[in-house]
Amino acid sequence: MQCVANLKWVDEDSVWLATVDTKDGEPTGVVLESGSFDALLEKVKTATLELLELNFNYVGEVELTIETERKESLRAISWQPRVG
Repeated sequence: MQCVANLKWVDEDSVWLATVDTKDGEPTGVVLESGSFDALLEKVKTATLELLELNFNYVGEVELTIETERKESLRAISWQPRVG
C-alpha cells in the first residue's frame, strides 16, 4: 500500500501537524502534532501502520512518502552603516 504523509509547520501554534492519506486520497485517520519534526515523523510511522490495520484490515508492506512544508517570514536589513 502507498501512503502520503503531509507534515506542515503551523507557526501560530509552534507545532508540526501531520495527516496521512492513501495514494488514492483515502484518509487513514492519522492526524498528529508535535513540536519536533523528528518526533512527529516517528509517531507518523507507528500510527500509520496501526490505523491501516484498524481501518482497512491491511497488514503488509507500506510505502510512505513524506511531504513537508514550512514557511517563515524574514526581513532583510542592510549591514551597511547609514551615512547622513
